[in-house]
Amino acid sequence: MTKSLFAHERRYLALFLPWLPAERLMSRGEAPADQSFALIEKQRGALRIVALNPEAARLGLEPGQALADARGRLPDLAAFPHDPLADAALLTRLARICGDYTPSVQCDPPQGLLLDVTGCAHLHGGEAQMRDHLVARVAAEGLTVHTGLAKTPQGARALARFGGSDLSALPLAALDCEAETLHALTRAGFRRLGDLSRVSRKALAARFGMATTTRLARLLGEEDAHIVPEQARERVFAEARFAEPIGRTDDVLDVIEHLLERTAVTLRERGEGGRAFRARLHRSDGHVARLAVETGAPTRDPALVLRLLRERIDGLADPLDPGFGYDAIDLLIVHAEALPDRQVGLEAERKRPDDLGPLLDRLAVRHGPERVLRFVACNSHTPERAGTLRGLRDDRETTPWPEGQEDEPPLRPLVLLDPPQRVRVTNALPEGPPRQFSWRGKAHSVLRHEGPERLAAEWWHRRDGYQGNPGLTRDYYRVEDEAGHRFWLFRHGLYGLEVEHPDWYIHGLFA
Repeated sequence: MTKSLFAHERRYLALFLPWLPAERLMSRGEAPADQSFALIEKQRGALRIVALNPEAARLGLEPGQALADARGRLPDLAAFPHDPLADAALLTRLARICGDYTPSVQCDPPQGLLLDVTGCAHLHGGEAQMRDHLVARVAAEGLTVHTGLAKTPQGARALARFGGSDLSALPLAALDCEAETLHALTRAGFRRLGDLSRVSRKALAARFGMATTTRLARLLGEEDAHIVPEQARERVFAEARFAEPIGRTDDVLDVIEHLLERTAVTLRERGEGGRAFRARLHRSDGHVARLAVETGAPTRDPALVLRLLRERIDGLADPLDPGFGYDAIDLLIVHAEALPDRQVGLEAERKRPDDLGPLLDRLAVRHGPERVLRFVACNSHTPERAGTLRGLRDDRETTPWPEGQEDEPPLRPLVLLDPPQRVRVTNALPEGPPRQFSWRGKAHSVLRHEGPERLAAEWWHRRDGYQGNPGLTRDYYRVEDEAGHRFWLFRHGLYGLEVEHPDWYIHGLFA
């Protein structure tokens, strides 16, 4: 009797984020907030829509639709690659926020969260106030959220996705069953869950399967399947307390080094390395000083982290004030990543001179990580869009750089001109290479050339309303003048097809 009563008293809160993939891009400034766009991936040999932003959905586009068909209806539709791993990481971060309200939180991918709030709501002023406060925190991340409260996680999930507060009024799609079963239920005359609740369970199972009956019972609160809470891995932590307070900076760093050595043992056992470290210095009068550093790659090297902490202390605008001394110091590994052990050789390996990791870490500590930028490759064959600058701590997935060709001259110049500079070409056939060109007031005679390398315009990046004009084609030539200087020129537009008289531009200089 007690168990049955307790089961009926359980309460679940479901969060549904209908536009999570699109709003994740918009919140990071990677997609326009005032323009229709879609997130796509390759399925069955074609680019198909996986997710949309609200504007595109309002215009009638749907997930699963081929990108070519969608652009037939909406020519200026922008498209971005779908990143399910980034969506999952955001969902995991939101689950940690939900952990402030209940210890039982389960991710419901790809766009939902389930919370067991039994016995927790009164700590936050009741279910309504707890829900409103949680929704406000999620909305602060730039996300739209729908919620549902019910006696089972399946019921709460259905209310969050389909709206309302009455489970019996939800459509049959809330069963989340196979398309064939849903079609059969519709042909049998059922429209809502309430219609099914009045049918004998045995008759329903005999005709539509036991799985349908089980889903219905869990939706209507007749059976509680519970949730499996996410088990957050405990962070690595170490602390030291002193009988007598310490005040010298060297003593503080010696203690932190000892704590780093202790945490390194735990990290090695877990096969991880720290990326973000935070030390707290507890002064005897209650004041707490915080020192935080990050590394570009996971590490278990105490000496490396200690050097960064010393840089941090030396660069403080307000120097450390020990007052009457510190009576406790603790160290927390805020973020850790996988770092497997590597086989070492019999002889000590020399440190590679091109290992810039420690230098970049020191620059980031001294000047701030937002001021240290790196070049990353982009998924574009247009030269000016083939690379971009990102922050040192930007962990977004990037396209690998193309591998160089051995024993071959480079296909791309080391120096690109942005924007390309127009040149005047003389003595050239309409569809052939240039024979002579003038740039910055100086004439250059072409002795040798290679090409053309034809690059079509990326019409999906156009912002001017496409209207059947994908942009002009470029024919690139690598040329060498009489002085041995090598240039990268291109003819902008196909002669007689796209333009009547194509213009020429210089886009780069070879070393």
